[in-house]
Amino acid sequence: MKKTAIALFAGLLFGAGLAISGMADPQRVQAFLDLFGAWDPTLAFVMGGAMIPMAIAWAVQRRMAAPVAVSRFDLPGTKTIDRKLAIGAVIFGAGWGIGGLCPGPAIADLAIAPAPAAMFIAAMLAGMAGHAITNR
Repeated sequence: MKKTAIALFAGLLFGAGLAISGMADPQRVQAFLDLFGAWDPTLAFVMGGAMIPMAIAWAVQRRMAAPVAVSRFDLPGTKTIDRKLAIGAVIFGAGWGIGGLCPGPAIADLAIAPAPAAMFIAAMLAGMAGHAITNR
């Protein structure tokens, strides 16, 4: 129950942050990515502002013996930048630029603009299925 409550709170906080910052608005995201056109820098401030609480979270995590709701931390095992990571980053960036959404905002947009969000989520799921098939 404690784990579920923490996850629900984190999801609600994340969703509220997306809504307030405008990160769930595909047009704002695409305007941010339009560096040589009508560039909208507001999301740069959102991303920069997100670095402060994340830096604090990493500092707190280093001092903790274990997380609050589970027995151990589940942190990435490697810091290597390899071919798969680079290709995945390019595909993610292209999808973000074309659709103006990434997974979190797309799910949030199901409540705001269901048809475009559903198309994005369908494409995202197809990509995940393709990865699962080719990565066997």
